[in-house]
Amino acid sequence: MRFLLRFVGFVFASLALLFIGGAAVAGLFIWKYTQDLPDYSQLANYQPPVTTRVHAGDGSLLAEYSRERRLYLPISATPKLIIDAFLSAEDKNFYTHNGVDPEGIVRAVVSNARSGGRPQGASTITQQVAKNFLLTNERSYDRKIREILVALRMENVYTKEKILELYLNEIYLGMGNYGIAAAALNYFNKSVNELTLAEAAYLAALPKGPNNYNPYTRNQAAVDRRNWVLDRMVDNGYITAETAAETRAVPLTATPRTLSPNTYVAGYFAEEVRRQIAERYGHNELYEGGLSVRTTLDPRLQAAARKVLTDGLVRYDEARGWRGTVETIELNGDWGEVLAKKPVLGDIRPWELAVVLSVDRTGARIGLQPGVDPGGRVDAERRTGLITADGVRWTRRGLAQVLSVGDIVYVEPQSGNTGNYRLRQLPAVSGAIVAMDPATGRVFAMVGGFSFDQSEFNRAIQALRQPGSAFKPFVYAAAIDNGYTPSSIVVDGPIEIDQGPGIGMWRPENYERRFAGPRTLRYGLERSKNLMTVRLARDVGMPLIIEYTKRFGIMDDMPAMLSMSLGAGETTVMRLTAAYAMFVNGGRHIRPTLIDHIQDRWGKTLFRHDQRVCDTCTATTWENQPEPTLIDNSEQVLDPLSAYQVVSMLEGVVERGTGRIVAEVGKPLAGKTGTTNDAKDVWFVGFSPDLAVGVYMGFDRPRSLGAKAQAAAYAAPMFRDFMKIALEDKPATPFRVPPGIKLVKVDANTGKRTSGSGKGVILEAFKPGTAPPDSGGSAQVAEFGEPGQPAEAPMADQGPGGFAAGGLY
Repeated sequence: MRFLLRFVGFVFASLALLFIGGAAVAGLFIWKYTQDLPDYSQLANYQPPVTTRVHAGDGSLLAEYSRERRLYLPISATPKLIIDAFLSAEDKNFYTHNGVDPEGIVRAVVSNARSGGRPQGASTITQQVAKNFLLTNERSYDRKIREILVALRMENVYTKEKILELYLNEIYLGMGNYGIAAAALNYFNKSVNELTLAEAAYLAALPKGPNNYNPYTRNQAAVDRRNWVLDRMVDNGYITAETAAETRAVPLTATPRTLSPNTYVAGYFAEEVRRQIAERYGHNELYEGGLSVRTTLDPRLQAAARKVLTDGLVRYDEARGWRGTVETIELNGDWGEVLAKKPVLGDIRPWELAVVLSVDRTGARIGLQPGVDPGGRVDAERRTGLITADGVRWTRRGLAQVLSVGDIVYVEPQSGNTGNYRLRQLPAVSGAIVAMDPATGRVFAMVGGFSFDQSEFNRAIQALRQPGSAFKPFVYAAAIDNGYTPSSIVVDGPIEIDQGPGIGMWRPENYERRFAGPRTLRYGLERSKNLMTVRLARDVGMPLIIEYTKRFGIMDDMPAMLSMSLGAGETTVMRLTAAYAMFVNGGRHIRPTLIDHIQDRWGKTLFRHDQRVCDTCTATTWENQPEPTLIDNSEQVLDPLSAYQVVSMLEGVVERGTGRIVAEVGKPLAGKTGTTNDAKDVWFVGFSPDLAVGVYMGFDRPRSLGAKAQAAAYAAPMFRDFMKIALEDKPATPFRVPPGIKLVKVDANTGKRTSGSGKGVILEAFKPGTAPPDSGGSAQVAEFGEPGQPAEAPMADQGPGGFAAGGLY
């Protein structure tokens, strides 16, 4: 018995020692691996990189910017179908284990022992979260132990729902997509709530190896893996065997979302928004911050602006003939494969790239560029068409003179004639158009050139060009704001200005090289008279004109030279359009903006353009209180009465002057043409009561648009065409007359009060006490102006010595 007791004691002591030793070893082991474990508590404040989304003014999605495509989706908004599919594929015991699945570990150990090859993992979803967020992707047992320890700790701190939410939003699912929300959009163009069982199962199949199951390049492998997920869902009781069988027969067809600013032909607009956000908040916030940006873009007006500008540029370009093909290739083998690899401008549709297959008397047979899927595979279909003699008529040459076999050209489908195409060429000339709200500066549309894909240089905001006569209204505004009236008389006659010793005399001229004698300011602006403008600028003084130029934001530092009054300085389409908007809004300063407001990922407003104050906008119930009043504290750059007088004069430009072609719109409009020396730049800037628009055309490397080129023939028609579209469903609203303005009948030629009527009599706008005296009788009514379309006056020649040094080309 004593021996037995000693033996038991020995065994007990040995076991105790072994236990203590094992515990010590285990403790040392755990201590070693927990010394530098990452702080899993940081997951509580985890903010993953999220896509910044840019929306148009109507809420439609315009563009997205990200380094990782991710849209964070709370677990409460995640459909059960998605959760069932991912749990079946990745961790069927997720809701029962404590972060580590012993069954999975045993299975992996046995498999690894048998294979002797690459180790098989046994990670739970919790372990994958630990690895993805806190550890490295190193494949080793050391990292696996650390992963298990972190997973166990996480399970003690976070709920299963939180861990699953982190996993479903972080997991990489191929083709640049992170998380289920982004994957659903970019694989199937659907939200997660719209996914079918087959689509949900496919997404759940991706975490093990997204590139191995690419739906384009490895479609069958992808289908097989999807079907395996369906089988696991049956095993786990989430779906029936019958449902799985039906779903297996569904083909896997990815329909990727094609989101691009080109959807709204808004490449220039979106790029400027992207640049401004990066400048304001930095690139990290732009590409990872998940900002929500609401822009001012009006998709309808943007499309109209794009069409009007491109049509105008093409019209000018084609009038100057055919310049040649894009490229010529040898037609050996499959022309479709060769043509598909050629770069194409994505924002000029419906234009397409084509190759000439044959040319005969009936026309030129062409092959159209095939499509290419995201996997890089060229469409098997080969589309062809025909360019007839009518399709090249604009070249003023025969088909055989223009096209040869192997030529790559741009073509456009002919409306109403299926299969027939019109030959096109990229215009050499360029231009820009801007449309904005004159009350707020919100930019509804902006196009900075023919094609953003061809050239990212934005001519609406980056190109400094001479406005020519489009600058003259600001000379007249300075004069009217300082004592002149629209009926004030200025002589339209020869003038000589001494430029200084050794430089000589400057003798500006009118475009038509004729003089009208003493005329009203209205006449001078409507007919764009250079000599009257120079005289007025000399009388008012260039320092004062420079001050008004700064107030309107046209130029920051304009030289005090008289030639500047004729538009010899340089500005941008955006600046000049905003300046014109200040006429029609009553002389208030506005800041052009492409962005209405910006919110962070949590919905907090970071930026808002509208700074108007509304102290009574906080009511929570309706009690018949007065409507809220918005207080606009913006700077007054021009007296409201002076502003209206300029508006009235610019309305006369459309009714009787150089912009008469614009009157075809049939709505109250005002504006001014602008043509520079040698017609290197042509402009039209104008407005309706609620829309300001600026149009510019010229070569990027300035050269003459033609000896007889005028803004009235090129820029004004684009303004007209845009306004026809923009105002087609709007009433004919007259310009708002501010209190204090007196409308008096005057003779248009003399500016004197009259009681008569007829073509030569107009209603002139006067400030109180400035109207011409009543003559007590009826003045003779004279015919107004010369017959025919008034000529636009470009800037006068500078003469020897360069009176406006550096201002002219």
